[in-house]
Amino acid sequence: MLGRRVIVEAFLRWIETAKTGDRARAANALGRAYLQSKMSADERAAAEMAMTFLLDDPSPRVRLALAEAIAWSPDAPRNLILSLAEDQPEVACHAVTCSPLLSDADLVDLAARGNGATRMLIAARAHVTRPVSAALAEVGDEEELLCLLENDGAVISSLSLKRIAERLGDCCDIRNLLLDRSDLPADARQLLTQHVSNALVGLPLVQAAIGLQRLQRISREATEAAIVSIAGDIAPREIPDLVQHLRLNGRLTPSFLMHALCAGKVDFFAGAIVDLTACSERRVRSILATGRMHAVRALYESAGLPRDISVIFVEATMLWRDAARKAPASVLSNVCGRLLEKFRHHDAHGAIGELLEMVEKLHVNEQRQSARVYAALAAA
Repeated sequence: MLGRRVIVEAFLRWIETAKTGDRARAANALGRAYLQSKMSADERAAAEMAMTFLLDDPSPRVRLALAEAIAWSPDAPRNLILSLAEDQPEVACHAVTCSPLLSDADLVDLAARGNGATRMLIAARAHVTRPVSAALAEVGDEEELLCLLENDGAVISSLSLKRIAERLGDCCDIRNLLLDRSDLPADARQLLTQHVSNALVGLPLVQAAIGLQRLQRISREATEAAIVSIAGDIAPREIPDLVQHLRLNGRLTPSFLMHALCAGKVDFFAGAIVDLTACSERRVRSILATGRMHAVRALYESAGLPRDISVIFVEATMLWRDAARKAPASVLSNVCGRLLEKFRHHDAHGAIGELLEMVEKLHVNEQRQSARVYAALAAA
């Protein structure tokens, strides 16, 4: 004990008069000796005490030299690493980005209590676990989350990706990084399409050129088309989450459901009806695939569709069944064209008129696409 005290006292006397550069070199040498040299228990305890004293050195150069020496090692004193991690950024960077001694709980706590610089350092660690990513997704700003999304060593859950989309999906760089991810959940992808539409509607120049009302309608239709496209590409396990997300955001409108049905997105459409009716998936699929007209109509009305609209949905379902059997490659064109012909003389006002107008636009777009394909084949 006496030997340890003598060593520490001698070191402290020297520190009082040593220049900053000398103190920094001593701090670095002390840290390396602690990790790499053979020391007795007393010597090791004395070295740790001396390094602890250096945490209060007025010069950041000294604390930085200590951090550079010990931050990378799993054998460094944990209390020193925790203190260095909360130092000013140029000192903390070594501890926060490199130290294997910082647990998930430590890093989450640092993310919550620290500033943007601290969170940036956490996001840049070679390995970022799901809990730490979740904390950053909740409190991080744009630059920190860009760093996290660009970090190949970061494991980010679907919930965290969605949270980033909710909080910062209006940021173009973040939106692009999210959309490039194959693991982005469908409901988060839909949120990002909405951010794009909102950005378009908010442009004064575009409003002046097109008019706000028309621009809002175009935006709504584009968003709806994007969601239908997303719905056709997702894995079956993702459908319930996307459907619930759309319902909670008021997007499971008759127009949208008709779009999905006419486009042949049957799995998604069935999932939407399951959610709206609370019927079992097996029963809904059975009715959609083979149910008689009255059973299909009862199913749609139990989903909340008014009777005058449910008639159109029943007809679309029957047409879809027929088209899928005869020409599955052109379901959209067949269903839309025949549906328009069926209700050509229908008294189309209000919700019915909006529904049929949407079907007509789908039909026109499909015809134009078919013409482009034909022209390309003819020119080949």
